[in-house]
Amino acid sequence: MEIWKTRNFIHEHSDEKVSLTKVAKAVNISANHLSEKFKQVTGVNFVDYVAGVRVHKARDCLRNSNLRISEIAFAVGFQSLSQFNRTFKRVFGQSPSDFRAHLSSNKRAGKAA
Repeated sequence: MEIWKTRNFIHEHSDEKVSLTKVAKAVNISANHLSEKFKQVTGVNFVDYVAGVRVHKARDCLRNSNLRISEIAFAVGFQSLSQFNRTFKRVFGQSPSDFRAHLSSNKRAGKAA
């Protein structure tokens, strides 16, 4: 139940500054307990989970908007563009600009992305 609440909180607030302490207070447990339990239940540590939520939201924005990549990075909650680019590439295997370029070429070729 705690982890379900935690995951919901992260999804709802991922565009804000999300810290382990802030989330622990929101779900009413200690930060240490949350950290251990979160990794146990999800298989991912807290920081990586938050970053994953953000890059997935960014991928949707890259698909559905013409915002600049930097605008998207900050809108989904990243504090720096370089951190966003590194995380996006780690999760999706390509940079955000390569992802967008691939989408554009698929659209021109008439393929679904």
